[in-house]
Formats: sequence, C-alpha cells, structure tokens
Amino acid sequence: MSNQPIGVFDSGVGGTSIWKEIQKLLPNENTIYLADSKNAPYGEKSKEEILQLSIKNTDLLLEKGCKIIVVACNTATTNAISYLRANYNLPFIGIEPAIKPAALQSESKTIGVLATKGTLSSSLFHSTSENHAHGIKVIEQEGTGLVPLIENGKVDAEETRLLLNTYVEPMLDQGMDCLVLGCTHYPYLIPVLKRMLPVHVKIIDSGEAVARQVKAILEKNDILNTSEKLVKHQFYTNVNPDVLKNFVEGVAANISVNQLDF
Repeated sequence: MSNQPIGVFDSGVGGTSIWKEIQKLLPNENTIYLADSKNAPYGEKSKEEILQLSIKNTDLLLEKGCKIIVVACNTATTNAISYLRANYNLPFIGIEPAIKPAALQSESKTIGVLATKGTLSSSLFHSTSENHAHGIKVIEQEGTGLVPLIENGKVDAEETRLLLNTYVEPMLDQGMDCLVLGCTHYPYLIPVLKRMLPVHVKIIDSGEAVARQVKAILEKNDILNTSEKLVKHQFYTNVNPDVLKNFVEGVAANISVNQLDF
C-alpha cells in the first residue's frame, strides 16, 4: 500500500501550492491531483454543493487507488472534511487558516485573514478563531474575485494588484501585522503581496505545516513510501489544462497533466 499515491484535490489550481510542499518534503511519494476548476471557486457555493463536490472528488481519487487524501481547499475542509472522515475508511488531511501561528507572532495583536466567503462563514473557522485568538483582533476579509483571476493565470496582472490592494489597505489601516492566507490559491499572490505590504507584516500560509502533517500520518499508518523508484505525478483538470501546466511543469520529474471530465 505504501506505493499507492497521495491524492490531492482543490477547486482548481490553488492546491498546487500545497502539492509543491508535499512533493518537496516527500519526494518518494506518487501523487494524483484533481483540479476541479470547472466548479471554482467553492467559496461562493452552498455547504451542500461543497459537500457533494468533495464527495465526487474523493470517489474519483479512491477509484485511482489513493492511500490518503489531502483536501487542499480551505472551503472544502471547513465544510466537508468531518463528513468525509466519518464516511470513508482512509486518512484525510485538511487545510484551515493558520490563525494560531499568526496570533502567536502578532505584536500588534491584530491579524488579517484573507479567505473566501465559504471559509469565513464556516463553523470550523469560527471555532478555530475562538480557540487560538484570545485577545487578538481578527480582521476577516473576503477575497472575492481573486480565485478566478488566479485560475486564468493573472497572478501579477494590474487588475489583480488593484483588487488585492482594496482588500489589504483597510486591514493595514487597522494595525494588522500578520496576514493569514486562508485559501490555497493565495500563496501564488505572495510576490505581489510582498511588494504591497510594509516589511514588518508577516505573510502566513499553511503549506509547510500541511506537508508535515501528511508525513506524520503516513508514518503513523506505516504507509510512507521509502522506495526510490521513479515516482509519478498525475494531474487532472476538467477545463483547458494549459493554466495548470504553467503552475506545475518543471517542479518535479515525471509530471503529466491531463483533461478529464469529472
């Protein structure tokens, strides 16, 4: 079973930011990635729609023999992972905004969270905030419109920079010194954000922590792949694969990007 792939799914290309951290930490692991770009962004859908999409993605990854599934989408994690864990017999790793490390690092006691509506309105997000942000002002900002721009390859386009600035400026005005990226698409905006933010503002995302958790769960279940045979990284998208290719080609050997109707 250790040779079976790690499954990863997201509402598009954003979760490749998580996949890159997993691949870097676990270079012997085969992976399968589903980019459900046809249904992006999940953050503007109802809880029931998000659940059904998460079930669809999970079933496809199971058909392809995955040994563990990473829900590389904050919105899907906060709205569906408890159901997935209760109804499927394999480990699931989820993503949630890194409020705890931001709260610990903030000197101004003010942190900003840039996320989708689906994440910010979820009960898991609010319980995480309540548990880890005592005495901290948490500024919630919906990143409406950012995911479609990233999905269309407009990471550093003027319209992206202008939109991002309208979200970031009010948080800075309120004294934010840590910005939590609460969507797996948003790490691709870090170079733009670094030019936009004062140097004292820390940008925090979940990628490395998720990769470490994947490794820990594989070790705990004795399914870590220690073979040094050539690994395969299979990517599937249900729209034109060119944008997805731009995000992953050249990152590792033996990558294939295919269009699939799912």
